[in-house]
Amino acid sequence: MARTKKAISEELTAPHPGGSGTAVQTAAAASFAALLKKIDYLNDSDIDDVRKAYRFADEAHLGQMRKSGAPYITHPIAVAGLCADWKLDAQAIMAALMHDVLEDCGITKIEMAERFGMGVADLVDGLTKLEKLEFDNREENQAESFRKMLLAMARDVRVILIKLADRTHNMRTMGDMPRSKWRRISEETSDIYAPIAHRLGLDRTYRELQDLSFQFLNPWRYRTLTKAVDRARRRRNDLIDRVKTDVLTALANHNIYADVQGREKTLYSIYNKMHEKHLSFSQVSDLYGFRVLLPACACTDARRVSSCASSLLPLLPRSPTSWNLHCNGTRRVGGVDWARVGCRCA
Repeated sequence: MARTKKAISEELTAPHPGGSGTAVQTAAAASFAALLKKIDYLNDSDIDDVRKAYRFADEAHLGQMRKSGAPYITHPIAVAGLCADWKLDAQAIMAALMHDVLEDCGITKIEMAERFGMGVADLVDGLTKLEKLEFDNREENQAESFRKMLLAMARDVRVILIKLADRTHNMRTMGDMPRSKWRRISEETSDIYAPIAHRLGLDRTYRELQDLSFQFLNPWRYRTLTKAVDRARRRRNDLIDRVKTDVLTALANHNIYADVQGREKTLYSIYNKMHEKHLSFSQVSDLYGFRVLLPACACTDARRVSSCASSLLPLLPRSPTSWNLHCNGTRRVGGVDWARVGCRCA
């Protein structure tokens, strides 16, 4: 009889021979229990395979610790959790859990293939090869890394996704690393990994990697800008929701039904604009960005889209600076053509 997910969960959190100390083992089990909740989209057989990969990785990293003092296995579990957020398959989750095993623990690809299949072994091997890339200077680093990344993507895009998850967690925990490594890793993240996340459509990861890179490249500027943005945010804490509501209502009155997206610009984006245009924070005129997605059948060309959006300006919240409208053309999403209009305000 097939085991239920509850039974598998209980087995996962149970002590096992060869495990590390009680406190460490409890921390690892708790981390994996949280991962298990994220992978409930997998079937019981796949979850059982993930469990085996977790046991294998846990034993392979036995006694290894992170710079923070946490058991090392909590890092692969966190990477697997990010992959689960993207709903990657069981092989990718397993590879995420074991992504450092070939490099750090003396396990061969053949041994891994015999236990978990060649598909998982190929993913882990691809990640290991990317990790071993070394270059003489930043320019060569950037160019060669892009080339290697693209080659890996051509073979299996899951390698890149797992690597992005790995880099994201490493950047989140960068504070535990020696300061001497902050600049190199942050520059690499900003120059290589953030743009790849953007090209893959992982906007949230792209924005997070940019901000984390900025935080560790320019700690003082990051703290100063954070305080300034917090003050501006308190003054307009409901601006995004009000704009979205007003725009949707106005469009509905014209029998046009659209999707309105609004967000605050990242600290990195704000700082980059200040740096390139030599502006003070008070001179930045677009802290918020909005996008109106209208079916192309409602507005068939860029001129009509802009005209429709322009008619909404009197309805939008007052701002000390003017609203800047720009049409981004059309794009096919979910089999439907959408016309995009961007709107920025301070």
